[in-house]
Amino acid sequence: MTPDSTQPDASATEPATDESEELRVLIEDAQCVLFDFDGPICRLFAGHSAGKVAEEQVRWLEEQGLHGLLESGVRDEADPYVVLRAVDERHPDSDLVVELEARLTREEQKAVPSAWPTPYADALVRTWTATGARLAVTTNNSPGPVAGYLADRGLIDCFAPRIYGRTQDLHLLKPDPYCVNRALTAMGADPARALMIGDAASDYQAATAAGVRFLGYARNARKEAALRRAGAAHVVDSLEPVLRTLRREMPRGR
Repeated sequence: MTPDSTQPDASATEPATDESEELRVLIEDAQCVLFDFDGPICRLFAGHSAGKVAEEQVRWLEEQGLHGLLESGVRDEADPYVVLRAVDERHPDSDLVVELEARLTREEQKAVPSAWPTPYADALVRTWTATGARLAVTTNNSPGPVAGYLADRGLIDCFAPRIYGRTQDLHLLKPDPYCVNRALTAMGADPARALMIGDAASDYQAATAAGVRFLGYARNARKEAALRRAGAAHVVDSLEPVLRTLRREMPRGR
């Protein structure tokens, strides 16, 4: 797994900006922080192509004689989660869906060693933990690969056992707030004192449904546009200003 790149000191004092003021407001009352996994913490499929995983899913379905399960647009889809959802919508709770979900979990596990950490994510997680905030992962990924990645990065103690990921009840994936509500219940958290960080419209929708404030992370313009269209008011293209703001607030902290 590729180590975090060398980063400038984010603790240096800099003039306050509108962005940092917005971040300060989001951060200062966050007793619980919920992280989506693939995006805000790492790029899980950075070295293990998600597109190829989707192709393998479609090929496997064809080998089972189930080509007709997928619409033509889904057959060309580069996102394995879209393929999984499409099959589940046609045959919910079937053995077919169970097998397809298990195959995706194995591919996620294979992707862990070549996943790329999101810049500043490791430091942000450790710093937030140091403030006394409670952290959880709320993700559509399978919890096993998530825990494996966090253990490899030395971050598992910042989250465990609060890793809430995909179950075989696929209708409960985000944008359903199920995993967010599970995290809040387990921590006895007030939604109004929680913050979720995610990179997809479904993350924003799940957080909103659960009454949790939301900070979008967008590593490119396409992701930012999708978050903005969904209604996300606060979006950053780097976690560095989040880390810098958090460090600035620490002396006043809890």
